[in-house]
Amino acid sequence: MLYAKVVLGLPIDGPFDYTIPLDLENKISIGMRVWVNFRNKKEVAYVVGLSKKTKIKRIKEISAVIDTQAVLDEKMLSLTKRLAEYYCCSWGEAIEAALPDELRKGKIDPTPISGTPISGKIDLTSIIGQELMPVYLREIKDVWVLKRSAIVLFSDILEAERARESIEKDLGADVFLAFRKQPKELEVWGKIRQAQHCVVVGTRSSIFSPVNNLGLIIIDQEQDQVYKQEQVPHYHAREVALMRAEVCGSKVVLGSRVTSLESFYLAQKDKLKFEFVPPKTEYPEVKVIDARRLSYAERKSKAIFSKYLSDAIYTTLTEKGKVLLFIERKGFATSAACHNCGMVLKCPRCNINLVFHFDMDKLKCHHCNFKMEVPKICPSCNTGYIKYSGIGTEKVESELVKIFTQAHVTILGRENRSHPDLENRSVSGFTDVFVATSSVVKHQGLSFDLIGVIAIDNSLNRADFRAAEKTYALLMGLVSLTSKKLIIQSVNANHHCFQALIKNDPQIFLKEELKQRKQLSFAPYRHIILVKIRGKNLEKVKKASLDLFEKLSGLKASSLKMLSLNPGQPAKLRENFYYQVLMTASSVGKASHFLKLHLKKWHYSGIIVTVDVDPI
Repeated sequence: MLYAKVVLGLPIDGPFDYTIPLDLENKISIGMRVWVNFRNKKEVAYVVGLSKKTKIKRIKEISAVIDTQAVLDEKMLSLTKRLAEYYCCSWGEAIEAALPDELRKGKIDPTPISGTPISGKIDLTSIIGQELMPVYLREIKDVWVLKRSAIVLFSDILEAERARESIEKDLGADVFLAFRKQPKELEVWGKIRQAQHCVVVGTRSSIFSPVNNLGLIIIDQEQDQVYKQEQVPHYHAREVALMRAEVCGSKVVLGSRVTSLESFYLAQKDKLKFEFVPPKTEYPEVKVIDARRLSYAERKSKAIFSKYLSDAIYTTLTEKGKVLLFIERKGFATSAACHNCGMVLKCPRCNINLVFHFDMDKLKCHHCNFKMEVPKICPSCNTGYIKYSGIGTEKVESELVKIFTQAHVTILGRENRSHPDLENRSVSGFTDVFVATSSVVKHQGLSFDLIGVIAIDNSLNRADFRAAEKTYALLMGLVSLTSKKLIIQSVNANHHCFQALIKNDPQIFLKEELKQRKQLSFAPYRHIILVKIRGKNLEKVKKASLDLFEKLSGLKASSLKMLSLNPGQPAKLRENFYYQVLMTASSVGKASHFLKLHLKKWHYSGIIVTVDVDPI
């Protein structure tokens, strides 16, 4: 009798043993998908092992075989197992993160496997600079001549499409574009798997592309938080790239304008080497306006623009230059509250402030896209009128139009990357002043004569230990858009983030930030782990969270340190209430094993628990 060990795309650890019927014994191999009856439901399962023995007395039979050949090779099985052990998810969930949606649902894969795997030694390099594509092309050519494959990740589909065109032109060969839920996703996946060697360009999920002979993985702007998966498994593409490189023996190139703290830490330990690409343009003058030292008249007026910034905008416009005003908040006002009783209008599904959008004359939630008409009177006290506070892109646009009456102002977003005034920077377009959020750094070929940064303290002061790192990376992105002048308004002008920008020395920021992280025992010195508890009933979520926190705190785990139990960030999202247990770990593997062992013994009706390792 032969038994198959299978795992499923469910939050339940396996493998589970199933009997292989005699007529299927010669048709099943490791890496195939099969149909099984699991908890009285027909489910897709993945064969991860075969055995002639089992300890299970009452065992079910495999219902049917889906594949004629394995959809998962030995290296992909090894990678997904590592991912499951690191990110505290089931092996089946990790496997399903690596497969197209149609395969997860049981559709037959018509393409045969081709190619041979090659092993070697991992080589880790961080490329720092503004113009990184020439370096990427060089690295891709190096592996292409060796008939090895390359996977190139970008944080945005449009950037991936542009990169694909550049690589195809330079390489003189077709390049695959891959991303989740793309048209004909399974067909593209199959063609990649059939190629002896190829180049795949895509977004986060492309890290799992079934290439043969993998020789190179490139991650552009590796510090970008979009490489972290929001759903289970909460993997980070950079970490998966390192895992896959170890499995396949390939080179990893991490490209960025400024390296992440994790990469800088690896360099300090001589596990990563740096390559710096000199900029083609001059570094701009960076001026930080200390908002605490403004004149009494400026502070009293509560003007959005300091006099220094206003004068700079006026001068630039007079000289027919282009201006960018940056603020990391959309809408007109970030808070709408009753002038009489003070009641703040919040999203009923997420319990966060609704943002007033002047262009649509509606209040909108930026988490779930809930919209509502603006009430004429307070819905709570029925007497007061609604007062708006906080500023977003629309408010900045409104103030600019009032002050600079002759200037043409446009809000620039992801939806208008092909704005006619941005097509050719050598031609003076109609727009004089652009207002934008962080999406502006993803536009290609932009150049401004002046960039003003407003309300950056909102980003810097978030309850997030990575806040300074994210802010610095964002500002470095803005630096790349001008060779003339960058003006930042802040109440924390002496912050090391700004000092590094002023002196054009990233080491000032990186060393100070790493020093603070070490003092606080944060990443990269220790791993942060969040156990997230969610449910529809707030009191039930609170009770379950306290119960779990007390249980975990009472257990001995040398690798884990319990820190706190707090409401989630945000505390309510899409009608679910969230609490989270914050902990640190010296060893992710040990911590993940400990949590899996004890969480499977803990059950609360109507409560869902997930684990996020290394949250962003």
